[in-house]
Amino acid sequence: MIPAFALGLCDDAAVFPPGLTPLAEAVPAHRAHRAAPYAGLVGPLVLPASALDDLDPLLDDADPLDLSLTAPGGPCEAAKALVKAADLPVDLRGLEVAVPAGMGPEEFFRVLGPVDVPLYVEVPRDDRRPAMIAAIAARGHRAKFRTGGVKVSMYPSPEELAAAIKAVTEAGVPFKATAGLHHPVRNTDPETGFHQHGFLNLLLATDAALDGRPLGDLAAILADRDAPAVARRVARLSEARTAAARALFLSFGTCSITDPVTELADLGLLESVLQETTR
Repeated sequence: MIPAFALGLCDDAAVFPPGLTPLAEAVPAHRAHRAAPYAGLVGPLVLPASALDDLDPLLDDADPLDLSLTAPGGPCEAAKALVKAADLPVDLRGLEVAVPAGMGPEEFFRVLGPVDVPLYVEVPRDDRRPAMIAAIAARGHRAKFRTGGVKVSMYPSPEELAAAIKAVTEAGVPFKATAGLHHPVRNTDPETGFHQHGFLNLLLATDAALDGRPLGDLAAILADRDAPAVARRVARLSEARTAAARALFLSFGTCSITDPVTELADLGLLESVLQETTR
């Protein structure tokens, strides 16, 4: 059984760096994940809008693919992707849209037009953030935060990420995170030297934000590298607090579904699932 804190937590971003799984392999692999004992942990397959043309031959009319689309080019690309996806046998679970440089919220939503699927707006890391979060909240949409990438500059500090989490919590805006969350707990990648956020740290920081804790406490939680202690705190969360935190921190994108499963099991948080997987 998947514990409540992990249900639907891991969006399958296999085609993105550093995994870069070819699309023709990522689709059947995703279907296999959705049939595995840990399937309850797995969210939709995340693909860039540019992959839609190549996706069509890999689909099955009798078995729609659960899918979330990213539009790094912004709202115009997203609007075109919605039209394309409407003709494919997919269950579109999300549309993740970046905000182009210099574009404010009013222009963003005007260009995008109406959206009838869950919309995640990638919140800019600049002075547009407060207005964008307010606009997302007013329209009942969701936020997306970039938590890493191929350059060190793409990793927000614990203080910056804490401020982002606090802002969406106060606005009542659910969010997902993307990139750089390769492990459950904050760590330093031995190959790049980048300090990577942990997805369990994000969960605990969200819980703390809901509890009204100050910004410094949230940053300290995000910076905590004590994996056993972090795991114990997650395990001790009450059912109500877990549900409240997960209602805000919806998911994160990972290029490997099996790595979170294995590492959560190593922390004692998914033991029964690992046993089923290795039978």
